[in-house]
Amino acid sequence: MTAPAPGTPTTAPVPVRPPGRTGLAATVAVLVVLLLASVTAGLAIGSVRVPPGQVWGIVTHALGADWGVPDWTRARETIVLDVRAPRVVLGAVTGAGLAVVGTALQALVRNPLAEPYLLGVSSGASLGAVAVIVFGVSLFGPASLPVSAFAGALGALVLVYATARTGGRITSVRLVLSGVAIAAVLTAVLNLLLLTSDRGHEARHVLAWTLGGLGGVDWGTLALPSAALLVGVGVLLTQARNLNLLLAGEEAATTMGLDVARFRARMFVLLSLVTGVLVAAAGPIGFVGLMLPHVVRLLVGGDHRRVLPTAALAGAVFLVWADIAARTVAAPMEIPVGVLTALCGGPFFLWLLRRDARRHREGGAA
Repeated sequence: MTAPAPGTPTTAPVPVRPPGRTGLAATVAVLVVLLLASVTAGLAIGSVRVPPGQVWGIVTHALGADWGVPDWTRARETIVLDVRAPRVVLGAVTGAGLAVVGTALQALVRNPLAEPYLLGVSSGASLGAVAVIVFGVSLFGPASLPVSAFAGALGALVLVYATARTGGRITSVRLVLSGVAIAAVLTAVLNLLLLTSDRGHEARHVLAWTLGGLGGVDWGTLALPSAALLVGVGVLLTQARNLNLLLAGEEAATTMGLDVARFRARMFVLLSLVTGVLVAAAGPIGFVGLMLPHVVRLLVGGDHRRVLPTAALAGAVFLVWADIAARTVAAPMEIPVGVLTALCGGPFFLWLLRRDARRHREGGAA
């Protein structure tokens, strides 16, 4: 090979591992099977146990495909189709969406600790949604809640990023501290709104919602989160190459023709939109977007064309099982699913912090 001439700009290779397609196909196939099994468990497990065979008999019957004589009661059909099915679908959609948003955020800010909950994005969305409920705003009709949540999420994300970026650089510690500080301020304002609200019943309901939960959902609630997930994943897949370029650094990405500032701004709007819609539907559920991207990268490498769809499937599986645990661990009492994800994500976050600190020490010693 001929060495480049002096002064010729060079770019560092994008640090992605290109595993074979068989590995990706096998991983996706396993996750699809796990998702089907998780959905079956979510529909079957509860205060009233429904056998898996009956679960799929009820589902296929509702879809117009009768495989045999119905052997279930009307009550069980109502439980599966009207109570558990919307909840399971919302859990899968929310888990997939949060995992995808976390994956993209970590690439955009080049920080392994980035996640909607930790960066205050979920807190901003929550404040926007609660403001609509408390003040009774209906400027956009039924869409007022998700629109306000989107505005709050975008505002929080821009504020955290601007606060953490000093001298053209963002460190892991500065980003996390900015996110925690701004999330604390937004949460304080949210609690103040609830305490001073004269709608006592709604305040209690919203306070429970701020812990994250999938209860009380119906089929009409699912259209907007599902559409946000499809749009978010679709757009991000078309931008997977640009996300890969950012992994090599802003200078390398610019050399390859990417307008980093404009691209990052567009992605912030998209991710805030997806997060706002999901928070409006399910409440702020933390750490899903932190844990799943790291787990998925261990399986399929760092190429976002592979990570994004795999993270969506893994996030769906994780949150469906988290919701099953929330319904059954302390039955008949239901634990907010956000509490369980925090119990899993908190230790994971501390492990990432220690790993990041250890790498910095080793890099300094080298």
